[in-house]
Amino acid sequence: MDTNLGKGRSVKISKFLSRHLRHEPQRIGITLDARGRVNVQELLQAAAAHGFPFSRAELEEVVATSDKQRFAIEDGLIGANQGHSVAVDLELPVLEPPARLYHGTVGRFLPAIRAEGLRAMNRHAVHLSPDRETATRVGARRGRPVVLTVEAAAMHRDGHRFQLSRNGVWLVEAVPPRYLRAPDVQPPES
Repeated sequence: MDTNLGKGRSVKISKFLSRHLRHEPQRIGITLDARGRVNVQELLQAAAAHGFPFSRAELEEVVATSDKQRFAIEDGLIGANQGHSVAVDLELPVLEPPARLYHGTVGRFLPAIRAEGLRAMNRHAVHLSPDRETATRVGARRGRPVVLTVEAAAMHRDGHRFQLSRNGVWLVEAVPPRYLRAPDVQPPES
C-alpha cells in the first residue's frame, strides 16, 4: 500500500472524501447506502469522472493514516465514521458515556453556546471528544481553541442518548447549557 502520498495530496483526497461521503454524494453522482457507504470502485470511478482521479492504493493510505480516522473501508465499501449532513443510519450502539467529555470550539461561539448549548447545526449529532487534547485540536481548526467540559454522566442519567463512532467520537443530539462547564460557560442556578 506504500504510495508515498505527499501531505498535500493526502489532505486533498481526505477533503474530497469528507465532502462527498458526508455532505454531497450527489455532486459526483454516487448514492450512499442507508449506512452512508458506497462501493469503493464506484467512488474511484466517480472521482475520476469529475476530474479528481486517485488510485485505490492512495485511498487506502488516506483511510489508514488519517489521524482522525474519519473513514472506514469494509467489505468493498467505504464510508465516513461520523459527521454527515445527509441522512444516514450508522447503526451505532447507544452506550453509557464516561463522566466527562469535551468539545472544542472558539470564543466567538460562546454567546450562542451559553444561550442554547451545543446543537448539531447541519450535522446529525454534536461531536464530543474523549479527552481535552483532541478537543483542543478540534477547536484550533477555527482559531484560538476553547475547550468545554460536558457533564456526560449527568446527561446520560437524565435520559440523553450517547453513541460512540468507530473512530472514538462520542455523538449526542444536543448538549443543553446546564451540562457545560468552562470558565465562561457556567450553568444557571437551579
